[in-house]
Amino acid sequence: MYEQLRLENQLCFRLYSASRLVTQAYRPLLEPLGLTYPHYLVLLVLWEQDGQTVGDIGERLLLESNTLTPLLQRMEREGLIVRTKGTTDTHKTVIELTAEGKRLERRAKDVPSCLMDNWKGGDMRMCDLQGCANTLDGIISLLKKH
Repeated sequence: MYEQLRLENQLCFRLYSASRLVTQAYRPLLEPLGLTYPHYLVLLVLWEQDGQTVGDIGERLLLESNTLTPLLQRMEREGLIVRTKGTTDTHKTVIELTAEGKRLERRAKDVPSCLMDNWKGGDMRMCDLQGCANTLDGIISLLKKH
């Protein structure tokens, strides 16, 4: 067997596994709010700045429109957002929070700290996690160029 093809030598497998496990860790924190992890990510973007286009949200979340649109349609049916055609460019769809979407921000404010509390007692310290985040930002930046 080629050494470079061993599973434990694959960075991609570590990233994939970490992503799946982090998403799984969010589930019990988001379920009481009626949210999935993808819903949460869209709401994070809109809580930072409401009234963004589908393209802007997709750019922030690194998602293509064909992946994001069904998610936004579901969120609209659930009463979290409203989708409207842009006033200056009708080819663009603007996404705005509903009152319910805005109320969820207050209810979700403790999700990040609860997640960190769940990880306390492990082998990693906060500075390790921040270093990891910086490394991942570098990987993301590198991969976006290709």
